[in-house]
Amino acid sequence: MQKKYLLTTDGLTKLNEELRQLITVRRKEVIERIREAASHGDLSENADYAQAREEQSFIEGRIAEIEEMIKNAEIIHASSSHHSITIGSTATVKVKGQNKDYTIVGSNEANPKEGRISNESLVGKALLGKKVGDKATITTPVGETVYEVVAIK
Repeated sequence: MQKKYLLTTDGLTKLNEELRQLITVRRKEVIERIREAASHGDLSENADYAQAREEQSFIEGRIAEIEEMIKNAEIIHASSSHHSITIGSTATVKVKGQNKDYTIVGSNEANPKEGRISNESLVGKALLGKKVGDKATITTPVGETVYEVVAIK
């Protein structure tokens, strides 16, 4: 069974752009660096050549990874009803007296600094299915934190 990658349309657009950049720019740059380094002679002691080959390997691996994700993408469409939190929803929650916005996304798009949390994370799992006014208590090694749903967008 193929692994499905949960992506928003914005996430899919970003992956396509990254793939385009890797194929049309980065791949060509690293191939040129390899050619240049190889022209300097003995490859066994050529650090520039080894580094460029390592970067090429990384780029090709990332290209394959992105192509796999795009091929097996399942697009998340946020519910328009806003009755309960689903993948794709943005929820305003009150945590320790402060309001915070979290958008629930697939694990590949998660970026906690931007308020984008994975549906597989502790907070993401706890918030899924909650409605305005509901509370979710999350227990971590440092104690319990209560998240109260204030709004769903």
